[in-house]
Amino acid sequence: MERLFIRGMTWGWGSKRGDYRTEAAADSMRRLKETGSEWIALSFWTWQETVHSTQIPFDYGYTVTDRDIEAAVREARQNGLKICLKPVVNSHDGIWRAHIGFPEEESGGPSYWDRWFESYTNFLVHYAELAEELGCEMFCVGCEMLKTESQTARWTNTIARVREVYSGPLIYNANHGKEEGVAWFDQVDVIGTSAYYPVGSVPGDTEENMIAKWLPVREKMERLHRKFNKPVVFMEIGCRSAHGCATMPWDYMHRGLPYDEEEQANFYSSVLKVFWDQPWFGGFFWWDWSVNLYPLSEAKTNRGFDIYGKRAGEILTEWYTSR
Repeated sequence: MERLFIRGMTWGWGSKRGDYRTEAAADSMRRLKETGSEWIALSFWTWQETVHSTQIPFDYGYTVTDRDIEAAVREARQNGLKICLKPVVNSHDGIWRAHIGFPEEESGGPSYWDRWFESYTNFLVHYAELAEELGCEMFCVGCEMLKTESQTARWTNTIARVREVYSGPLIYNANHGKEEGVAWFDQVDVIGTSAYYPVGSVPGDTEENMIAKWLPVREKMERLHRKFNKPVVFMEIGCRSAHGCATMPWDYMHRGLPYDEEEQANFYSSVLKVFWDQPWFGGFFWWDWSVNLYPLSEAKTNRGFDIYGKRAGEILTEWYTSR
């Protein structure tokens, strides 16, 4: 089998209904292609009301529609990009989706878990059907849903239902440091994780020090690969261009941190050097590329995850286009 290696980027996150069908979105996709990216994770969410809700309704006022997704896929195709469709459930109460979960009950009726998984399976199957119809090359069955991951039998049933309607490879997106908690990685084709590992020991840390921190992560990821005989993909990875970002790559809350594109660049360069040539490693979907890009003149003040116009963007383009 040919080695899977994804030169990818997450695109679409944070978008609301209609955002994919704009000239700004088309321009964003073209500029993403210029980085040498070959894939996008087309990622969007809908809400459940709280982390303890058992129903996942569609938000007709906010969530991108099937027509929006179809338009984004068409635009990606025109730019020669492959697509991993990644539908996500967030909680409207603002609590991280990792906390979606319920106690085990002893009553004879349908459990909270049964009701939630029924709703979640219906949610996934809808988008899996769409992914099949649109020819998406990969489908993501979940993202950072830590409290659900112990429900092996229920996840197995859900994935089986997805396979009834989608014929391509499936990936699940675990969270960094928690990958060993997913006993059912054998049910998907690709092991995914959000690799927000804190490889910076101090703000402004060097690439050399970050490489030293990535090496034990690489050993852990290789063990995971050997256990399940599946490629490992960093379904999410990245950090902001802000001082201290590599000590907490997942962070988006600390708005007052000073701009630091070198630390972001060191994070990018260090992980690329450590993982690129590993034969079991399946590549990257970097977090993330905005649908509405800022003007290039603002690149040196933007402290977000975006790499457009920043040193990390130059590094990634060099790796994606010349290796």
